[in-house]
Amino acid sequence: MTFRDLNLKKPLWNALDDLGYKTPTTIQAAGFNVMMSGKDTIGIAQTGTGKTLAYLLPCLCMWQFSKDPHPQILIVVPTRELVAQVVSEVEKLSTYMNVAVGGVYGGANMNTQASMVLQGLDILVGTPGRIRDLAVSGSLQLKHVKKVVIDEVDETLSLGFRPQLLQIFEFLPAKKQYMVFSATLSEEVSLFLDDYLISPVRVEAARAGLPIDKIDQTGYRVPNFLSKVSLLRHLIQETEANSKILVFVSTRALADLLFQEIEADFTDTLGIIHSNKAQNFRFETVHNFQTGAIRVLIATDLIARGIDVTDVSHVINFDIPESPENYIHRIGRTGRADKNGIAITFVAEKDESALMAIQDFMKQKLVFTKVSEDFVFSDELLEFEKPKIVIPGKEIKLPQRENKGDSFHEKKAKNKKVNVRYDHKKAMQEKYGKPKKKRKK
Repeated sequence: MTFRDLNLKKPLWNALDDLGYKTPTTIQAAGFNVMMSGKDTIGIAQTGTGKTLAYLLPCLCMWQFSKDPHPQILIVVPTRELVAQVVSEVEKLSTYMNVAVGGVYGGANMNTQASMVLQGLDILVGTPGRIRDLAVSGSLQLKHVKKVVIDEVDETLSLGFRPQLLQIFEFLPAKKQYMVFSATLSEEVSLFLDDYLISPVRVEAARAGLPIDKIDQTGYRVPNFLSKVSLLRHLIQETEANSKILVFVSTRALADLLFQEIEADFTDTLGIIHSNKAQNFRFETVHNFQTGAIRVLIATDLIARGIDVTDVSHVINFDIPESPENYIHRIGRTGRADKNGIAITFVAEKDESALMAIQDFMKQKLVFTKVSEDFVFSDELLEFEKPKIVIPGKEIKLPQRENKGDSFHEKKAKNKKVNVRYDHKKAMQEKYGKPKKKRKK
């Protein structure tokens, strides 16, 4: 099947030809007719299988020109990076169409975004919080929305955006079509969708949770942080100069610490991105990684969904993720577009339970590789790695002060004054020897 076999509009065919897209992916082909029928749709597909194009093509096919300035299509995504990515895809697909698209997200000037919305949009892409804020302020009218897309709904809910989504739903018209996409469909997500979607059709491109076959997965037993740093440095130096390496860490603090440790070795080719970084810095870093200006990018899970970079050759889990689903999302950054990928995971002794959960989820064991004999691991533990000794049943008593003084210090002279009520009769008695009476008029 090619895109010519889909019932697309000619402007979309022309745009796809310009982009060099010939063959639709499984989710794009399987979901197209379902969404074109107007039925609520739940799309389940792994990261990197073309979910964005899967919902944009039917949305743009069903879009009709209108003089109404309010958006007809609302696309909700969990991160600012995804907003920029989806807006870019819409602009490329609508090259031969008169479609106005805009993106809104937190961390940017709300007045500027409100002004853009008021000028008129056909498609609005945004994060839940900012869409809600604009709707509440009256700058955004959602009563004309016909298509509602919620991309990465599982991540959106896990990030705590449920209240914002519910408030957005209150502004939507009664008649609309939902298109919901997710890499996994947990029980929590299913229950949430059951309350709002009407007899949804489920389209599944691949069994959720299974790793992509084109990814070569391997693990290393590494005891501590500094050993991980040394091994990471070694692996990066062993890879080809044109490779793109995405390194995942568990927290922002560890991301910063890792960057500091290896920055001197890869000065011009290393980047870092997490939620504490400024928005412009994040966009520029992702762009530099995409273009190859930097070839090693350190990132956290929160940003993982918002990174859409082609030709990632290696994914390295510097820290093993807490959930099996996050492991799948991480390694799904490589092995895309019919190319093979490599996923490497560092596993410490404390990570055994997380490793077992991942292996049970994948229904296969991770193959471990031994490091070369000349490679020596460090025995040094950083402060956060040192075990904390706690004696059960023993309460720690604070040392007593040798010279215990009064609880309160002596007042200053100015604070010793006491307010006394003036007694006129007493004052006259002391002055004249007898009380002085007022004369009657």
